[in-house]
Amino acid sequence: MKKIISRLSVLTVILMLVGVLAACSKNNEVTNNNKTSHGANKIEDGKLSGTLTISGSTSMEKLANIAIEAFMLKYPDVMASAEFVGSSTGVEQVIARAVDIGNASRNLKDSEKEAGAVENIIAIDGIAVIVDKSNTVVDLTKEQLISIYTGEINNWSELGGSDQPIVVVGRESGSGTRGAFEEILGIEDQAAYANEINSTGGVMAKVASTPGAIGYVSLDILDDTVATVKLEGVSPTIDSIKTGDYFLSRPFVMATLGEISEKNDIVQAFFNFLKSAEGKELIEKVGLIAAD
Repeated sequence: MKKIISRLSVLTVILMLVGVLAACSKNNEVTNNNKTSHGANKIEDGKLSGTLTISGSTSMEKLANIAIEAFMLKYPDVMASAEFVGSSTGVEQVIARAVDIGNASRNLKDSEKEAGAVENIIAIDGIAVIVDKSNTVVDLTKEQLISIYTGEINNWSELGGSDQPIVVVGRESGSGTRGAFEEILGIEDQAAYANEINSTGGVMAKVASTPGAIGYVSLDILDDTVATVKLEGVSPTIDSIKTGDYFLSRPFVMATLGEISEKNDIVQAFFNFLKSAEGKELIEKVGLIAAD
């Protein structure tokens, strides 16, 4: 009898060990098949579930919001969120692994790339130069625009307008829009701002309510509260940006820490969605040019 009990005990232990090993093997298989970010990504029965976090450029707010809303409709078990704190902060957060994607309305800096950030260009945007609606100046040359923002021209009468001081409005330091604008004009660290505003919408509101003001905003947020100025005789439109006739344009970047192919399933699915016909249609609906 003792021998029988002993054999049964051994058999029980063996069966328990087999069960533990099988469970470990299954867990390892799930881990290997599902790269995670913040431990929140998994696929069950072919369904994508988990979280997607995005942070960065205020100029990309419209695009980011419409993209994540459409993405969540496609994948109802995914919770996507975005905050808009400026391009540099967004890239810093993705490098720090605080978010999955860092939005930047400019090309990435060499220092950001050296830290591991990868530049994924999603769309091309035009930067529109705006004035208050009472302003009679409708066209500026590149040199005139440079002279305005460096303080060499400070009255609209010098440009054929009313005898009125020019109020130079721009974005805050670290803004992707400001960085792109100053880089294109070649006036980095030379601009003389009367007001530095920390959001794209804030620039629109300030220019709309300030006589003599001039500012710059992303093309996709333009509305009838301000007047748009032509540059070198060319209006900021999708067609003029595509042809290169309008010189103030910049990329919209969704930066990742490492290549997209190295990221989790949700991040990969999000970029695949943006590159699909449906995604490109959304990008164009908000007034941007989808990147190839």
